[in-house]
Amino acid sequence: MDAQTETEVPAGSVSDEPFLGPLDIILLVSLLAGTAWYLLKGKKKESQASQFKSYSIQPTTVNTMTMVENSFIKKLQSSGRRLVVFYGSQTGTAEEFAGRLAKEGIRYQMKGMVADPEECNMEELLMLKDIDKSLAVFCLATYGEGDPTDNCMEFYDWIQNNDLDMTGLNYAVFGLGNKTYEHYNKVGIYVDKRLEELGANRVFELGLGDDDANIEDYFITWKEKFWPTVCDYFGIESTGEDVLMRQYRLLEQPDVSADRIYTGEVARLHSLQTQRPPFDAKNPFLAPIKVNRELHKAGGRSCMHVEFDIEGSKMRYEAGDHLAMYPVNDRDLVERLGRLCNAELDTVFSLINTDTDSSKKHPFPCPTTYRTALTHYLEITALPRTHILKELAEYCGEEKDKEFLRFISSTAPDGKAKYQEWVQDSCRNIVHVLEDIPSCHPPIDHVCELLPRLQPRYYSISSSSKLHPTTVHVTAVLVKYETKTGRLNKGVATTFLAEKHPNDGEPAPRVPIFIRKSQFRLPPKPETPVIMVGPGTGLAPFRGFIQERDHCKQEGKEIGQTTLYFGCRKRSEDYIYEDELEDYSKRGIINLRVAFSRDQEKKVYVTHLLEQDSDLIWSVIGENKGHFYICGDAKNMATDVRNILLKVIRSKGGLSETEAQQYIKKMEAQKRYSADVWS
Repeated sequence: MDAQTETEVPAGSVSDEPFLGPLDIILLVSLLAGTAWYLLKGKKKESQASQFKSYSIQPTTVNTMTMVENSFIKKLQSSGRRLVVFYGSQTGTAEEFAGRLAKEGIRYQMKGMVADPEECNMEELLMLKDIDKSLAVFCLATYGEGDPTDNCMEFYDWIQNNDLDMTGLNYAVFGLGNKTYEHYNKVGIYVDKRLEELGANRVFELGLGDDDANIEDYFITWKEKFWPTVCDYFGIESTGEDVLMRQYRLLEQPDVSADRIYTGEVARLHSLQTQRPPFDAKNPFLAPIKVNRELHKAGGRSCMHVEFDIEGSKMRYEAGDHLAMYPVNDRDLVERLGRLCNAELDTVFSLINTDTDSSKKHPFPCPTTYRTALTHYLEITALPRTHILKELAEYCGEEKDKEFLRFISSTAPDGKAKYQEWVQDSCRNIVHVLEDIPSCHPPIDHVCELLPRLQPRYYSISSSSKLHPTTVHVTAVLVKYETKTGRLNKGVATTFLAEKHPNDGEPAPRVPIFIRKSQFRLPPKPETPVIMVGPGTGLAPFRGFIQERDHCKQEGKEIGQTTLYFGCRKRSEDYIYEDELEDYSKRGIINLRVAFSRDQEKKVYVTHLLEQDSDLIWSVIGENKGHFYICGDAKNMATDVRNILLKVIRSKGGLSETEAQQYIKKMEAQKRYSADVWS
């Protein structure tokens, strides 16, 4: 009836006319005939189309597939598996550990599969007990200020906020954390405890890995006891020695057309050529670099100030957020690795998962070339873990080399010690290992399978979008150091950035980036006083904070006392943003407290200044409910600053040690104490 329109008639005239006139009847018959013809024609077309593949029915097909793919229970049942290993991973280590556990399950009659909680219907955990002798293992990293990783957030919220019945679920948890951070392994500890509270059965004790030490060693030590306990619990036996099996099969593809080959895209093919928002970790924005200038004035070290142009990207950021950047590996290292593996780097290939039930069909975007894989997709500068060395041993032409690699990848105490000394302490990456074990010549495709994925690097944003809405600034120290073997190791991302200089008359160099939101924020009211402690590049987010407060002042708003503690080696060498900071200080925007550790005989650090300023600190955090921020080194500086803060709270607030700890915890809960730290 949509085709009929209502016409206005004078009031009172409706009853004088018949309901349908001759013209109305003709129109109605025509309309009905037309509709019937259209429907019949549509049915005929549909029957013809059903003989061919039609786009109109694809969405249904895709949705059905997604539902099946999301069901890890169905995958376990259809493939006769009993072990599922979930991972919460931000940098790839937890995912790698999960893969190793699932692979090892075969030798314990526990054929396993790896699962990403973000891609699974985790409510199916309640059904896992229906599979006989089943086991769920969780490899969970703690990230940021005690947070779950991005791919684990929904699962974490689900078990946290629902009163579930997990009776009959067998589980074990291995946590990945870093002892230099205050919330060490918070996520692993919580999930282990929460699953037990919900009635699940812990098969083996919680494992806690410390990334500040050798997390590989923690994992292996836990795993050594985990498998015998699992065997005892389920009444099964080990099938014997490790079975070294390839997870992916090689398919070389010389005939694939050039427009189907990945050249560095993270997910969607050609996403770096045809850019379209929204931009995120799987679809980064190729940002032009507008400025790349040196901040250090002398001293031999380098610190870069880099400005990325985000105009037209629809990306938004706030002071305190992080910029993530996808770097590329050093060309020379890629070439050396290719030669060591006797590889033709421009060969087009795919690695295809031999586990057809896995949602991960390839370890990285395929098809691609070996050169692209080693340049864009693989961490070739990472120190190889023991499972990589164990597999490389099989490609040694000389027995002594094979025995050495097997020895340092073993679980024997002296083997672990040798691994620590030869790999960790000497900072040997895969290229160095193959150079120093001359009879080892692994095939390049197996190396590509073994190496972890190249991860984005994160930097605290050092600008405010209120002042710079179309650019994002970062502050980065160039990483470069000599190893015990006399080699020069370079940071992947900062070396990549150091080469990206815009030149007049040339297209601006571009870098794939995305913005990651943070909880590191200025208080909502600009009049709230704040203390910021940021030595070295820890200054970065505070530069954005100060710009924001200056902007508020320019708008006529009242701003609270803004105290910055900054430290570096020498005023004449590495006092970054000196002119800006001194100007803010002169104009009364900030109370600037600086420490130059090597400008006098006795070293002075920001911690010394904080100890002198206990009255100021208590005035801000105790009397005026201000905010306290730390950014920079987690291992020493952040710990020392927190201890000084505890001391101030105890002495000025008249509190006990326990009460002072509770005071800081309350500040954290109120977002009045925040740390953006790294180790």
